[in-house]
Amino acid sequence: MKIVFATNNSHKLEEIRSILGEGFQVLSLADIGCHEDIPETHETLEENSREKAEYVFRNYGIDCFADDTGLEVEALGGQPGVRSARYAEGTDHDSEANMNKLLREMKGKNNRNAQFRTVITFIKKNPDGDESHPLTYTFEGTVKGKIAHEKHGSEGFGYDPIFVPEGYDHSFAEIGMEIKNSISHRARAVAAFAEFIRQQH
Repeated sequence: MKIVFATNNSHKLEEIRSILGEGFQVLSLADIGCHEDIPETHETLEENSREKAEYVFRNYGIDCFADDTGLEVEALGGQPGVRSARYAEGTDHDSEANMNKLLREMKGKNNRNAQFRTVITFIKKNPDGDESHPLTYTFEGTVKGKIAHEKHGSEGFGYDPIFVPEGYDHSFAEIGMEIKNSISHRARAVAAFAEFIRQQH
């Protein structure tokens, strides 16, 4: 089954393809000729994921899913949250700058509790042919854990070197992609999404 994932992030594509496994051909935005920088203008993960999926569906007429992910830190009132990729001022997807800022903000804080949350929005053509009202579905996945005091490991991406998932003593960047892809926030959201799709076919 072919399905479009509204991203050109190679790390996310690899992760999603690994989680979904055989039976799904996951296309990137580049694969469908979409090279625009899709805006993320909202204040919630739910709204941003929907905005991206709607953009692709509206402009390319293809069934599509999009995700938005945030790291929510308890001691920081849920920050960086929806701004996780742009947490460090003047940057966009600069993982080192984002992690360094977060570690500075957490200095001296005993409460290290945090969670990663992924929201997936899936938009598909309405079977009754009404193109103005496509069907929209939302799936969510969460993994709880703690913020480490320093970076550990070199695998993964984003905040993985400083996030230690619940039940583990090592960061996402240390435990390896196979384990991460079985327990992560994205894995849980994608699992719910994949189960839904399989039931549809």
